[in-house]
Amino acid sequence: MVTDSEMNHDAGRRLTLHVPMRWGDMDAYGHINNVEVLRILEEARVHAFGPPAGTGLPGVEVAQPIFSDLPQNTQALVVEHRVKYLAPLNYRNIAAVVQVWVSAIKGASFTIAYAIFDPVTQTKCVIAETVLAFFHEPSGTLVRLADTKKSQLEPLQGPKNFKS
Repeated sequence: MVTDSEMNHDAGRRLTLHVPMRWGDMDAYGHINNVEVLRILEEARVHAFGPPAGTGLPGVEVAQPIFSDLPQNTQALVVEHRVKYLAPLNYRNIAAVVQVWVSAIKGASFTIAYAIFDPVTQTKCVIAETVLAFFHEPSGTLVRLADTKKSQLEPLQGPKNFKS
């Protein structure tokens, strides 16, 4: 079990979000299914950085609108996911606690890191990382990260979840 102080370690560089677990997310063992964990990660990304431009209807402003202010015809694409299950994330009718931060910023990609905690025991159940790149659809090319995007990401930069 992780203590409250450990859960809030490096909190200045992490966004803490609450993502609901759904009854249908549960597998036969009462755990959140591994595929549904990826959905929780996606929800955390959107809650932290906004929905991709031109999708959905207006909602609550996000802390860092990384996705919602992309130029027209530019998409944020998932390049890679890495997930490690540390403990079962059991279904509860309480939202899971998800910490989100940036673990790498490169020329044309960046990595979002996550930690998912049980909302009652504060047990760290999952660590993960997602590599994202911006893609200009009409030209079929990757877009280098603009200085403005880098400056939005840098305050959230923290440690990597995985060594390689």
